[in-house]
Amino acid sequence: MVSLLGSCLRTTRVFLDPSFSCALYFVHCGHSFHALSSVFVSSLVETFETPHFAKRKLDCQEQCLNSTRQSDIGILVEKVRVGNSHDEILQSLAHDQTCNSIHLSHDLVNRLLFHFKDDWKSALGVFRWAELRGYKHKSEAYDTLVDILGKMKQMDQMEALLEEMKKGQLVTLKTVGKAMRRFSGAGQWENAVRVFDKLGTFGLEKNTESMNLLLDTLCKERKVEQAREIFLELKSHISPNANTFNIFIHGWCKVCRVDEAYWTIQEMRGHGFLPCVISYSTIIQFYCCRCDFCKVYELLDEMEAALGSTPNVVTYTSVMSALAKSEKYEEALEIAQRMRLVGCKPDALFYNSLIHSLGRAGRPQEAVHVFEEEMPSTGIPPNTSTYNSMIAMLCHQAQELKALNLLNEMETSMICKPDVQTYYPLLKSCFRTGKIDSLLRQLLDDMVKKHHLSLDKSAYTLLIHGLCRANKCDWAYCLFEEMIGKDIMPRYRTCCLLLEEVKLKHLYDAAKKIEIVMQKL
Repeated sequence: MVSLLGSCLRTTRVFLDPSFSCALYFVHCGHSFHALSSVFVSSLVETFETPHFAKRKLDCQEQCLNSTRQSDIGILVEKVRVGNSHDEILQSLAHDQTCNSIHLSHDLVNRLLFHFKDDWKSALGVFRWAELRGYKHKSEAYDTLVDILGKMKQMDQMEALLEEMKKGQLVTLKTVGKAMRRFSGAGQWENAVRVFDKLGTFGLEKNTESMNLLLDTLCKERKVEQAREIFLELKSHISPNANTFNIFIHGWCKVCRVDEAYWTIQEMRGHGFLPCVISYSTIIQFYCCRCDFCKVYELLDEMEAALGSTPNVVTYTSVMSALAKSEKYEEALEIAQRMRLVGCKPDALFYNSLIHSLGRAGRPQEAVHVFEEEMPSTGIPPNTSTYNSMIAMLCHQAQELKALNLLNEMETSMICKPDVQTYYPLLKSCFRTGKIDSLLRQLLDDMVKKHHLSLDKSAYTLLIHGLCRANKCDWAYCLFEEMIGKDIMPRYRTCCLLLEEVKLKHLYDAAKKIEIVMQKL
C-alpha cells in the first residue's frame, strides 16, 4: 500500500485558523486515604500480635523508605548541573562515589525523570547513567523520556531512542502515541504519519485503535483536513467506531468549523453509531469557548431530548468553568444547582470548578464549606487541583497565612502533593506583599529541594517579571540563565523587560547575552 503520507501530501489542502482554541477536559481519579484508627490494648504482648500493630509497622517502614528515596533524589539532583550536555552529566554522575552507592529502583528512576521533565539534558544524562550502572529500564521510563525529548523539540534524540526501543521490542501503542503527539506539536505532522506507516516494524497492528490515535493526534494539532484524507483512505480496510467520529467532531470544532461537526454527527449515524454525551458535549464546549451561552443552553436541552438522559458531570463542569472564565459567576453557580437537581453526581473536578466560582463570586466561606464539609460527606477526596483552587482563592482574598497553612496540610497529607501550579498564587503574593527576600526564597527552596519540582516556562516568566519590577534584576538574570541552560526559551516580552533592567544597572555582558537569545526568537 502506498504510504499514507504520500497520499495525504498529494491530496490535502492546508487549513490554518489560530483564532480558536478549546481546552480539553481531563478527568483525574483521586486516591482515597483512610486514616488508621487508634486501638486500646490491654498488654504489650497483645499489642505486638495485633494486625493493627503490623499495619502501623509497615506504615512506619514505608515512611522511612520514602524518606530515604527523597534523600537519594536530593543527592542526585544536587549533583546534576543545569546547562551541561547530557554526556557531561552522565560522566559527572558516573565518577561520583556517593551517587554510585545509591540503590536504583523503578520508583527512584521515575521520580528523577519526573523532576527533570522540563530539562531534557539532565533527564537523558540520568537515564544513561542508570544504564551504565547495569540498571535495566522498564518501558514506562523509556516512554517518559520519549515524551520529555519530544516536548523539548529534541526530535533527533527522540527518534534515536525509538530505534533503540524497537531493537529491544519495547515500543507499545502508548509509545507511538507520545511520539506522534510530539511530532505534531513540533509542526512535523508528516513524521507523525510516518510513525503510523512504520507500525509493523514495531510489532504493532494498524487497527481501529491505532488509526484513532493518529487521527486524534492530527486533529488536536488542527490538521483536521489531513486527518480526514487519511481516514478516507483507511476506512476501506479499518473499520471506524463511535470514537472515530467523536475525534472528528472535536477536530472540526477546534478549527471553528462547527457545521462540519454537525455533518459528522450525521455521518456517524450513517455508520450505525448514535451520537453520545461526548458528541454533544464537544459541540457545547465549542460554544462555551465562543461565550455563546444561549446556544449552550439550547444544546443542553436538545441533549436531554435526543439522548433521553441528562448531560454528565463533565458537560456541566465544562459549562460552569466557561461561565466562571467569562466572569458570569452567579450563572456558573446556577449550573451547579441545575446539576444537583437532576441528580448528577459530582466528582473532584466539579468541586474544583465550584470552589473557584464561589471564590470569584465573593463567597469564600461557601467555598470553604464545600472543601471542608461537602466533599468529605460525598466521599470525594480532594486532589492537587482542589488544594490549588483553595490556595489560589485564599491568595486572591489576601489571606496568605491561611493559604500557607493549607499548603502545609497538603504537604503532610498522604492524599496528594503540591505541583508547580500550587505555588503560582503564593509566588505572586510574595511580590504583592514585598516578602521577596524571606518568603519567596523559602518557597522556591521548598519547591526544588523539598518537593523536587522543576520550574517550567510559566514559573520562570512569573519570577523574572516579578523580580524585575522589584528592582532585583541580578536575581532575575540568574533565573534567565538557568532557564536557557534547560533549553526553555523565554517569551520575547520577558527578554525585553529583563534587557531594559540590566541596561539600567550597566550589566552590559548580560545585556549582550539577552540580545543573542532575542535574535533566536
